[in-house]
Amino acid sequence: MKKAVRPKASFNKKARLVELAVFDIDGVMTDGRLYIGPGGQEFKAVHIHDGHGLKRLQRAGVEVGVISGRRSEAMEARLNDLGVKHVFMGVSDKLAVFCALLEELNLEPHQVAYMGDDEPDLAPMRIAGLALSVRNAVPEVCKAADWVSAHDGGDGAVREACDKIIAAREATSK
Repeated sequence: MKKAVRPKASFNKKARLVELAVFDIDGVMTDGRLYIGPGGQEFKAVHIHDGHGLKRLQRAGVEVGVISGRRSEAMEARLNDLGVKHVFMGVSDKLAVFCALLEELNLEPHQVAYMGDDEPDLAPMRIAGLALSVRNAVPEVCKAADWVSAHDGGDGAVREACDKIIAAREATSK
């Protein structure tokens, strides 16, 4: 079987079609480090600019979702505070959850952006109409991405992606 080839289209052309943006957490919304306390409690740092970017994206009419391989009560609370409705944690098969979300929202892959940083993100990135990555992602993910942030995960990469999608959509409405 021949491998699917991602059609060559400009970032703006693809971003204009985005109705849903899905993000990984560890390595995208965070720097990928886990801080573990003496009782086993995990701590993660997030960038406040990323949260504001997610809010702006929602105000621009783009649904936001998160698919993460790990569970995190702290991140669930943070995403709830940001009004993110589509949160999936502890996911072993990101592609299956991604496809189920598209079906639930009645969206086609070309209407979805996905931002990842590591191997488990490759399958949904290859399906999504707009594949995004952070600067410090593993090489295979950067290669699969339509766009790579100038920022590392947890350091404003999500905000940068949100701003670019919003700018592309606004350019269409002018």
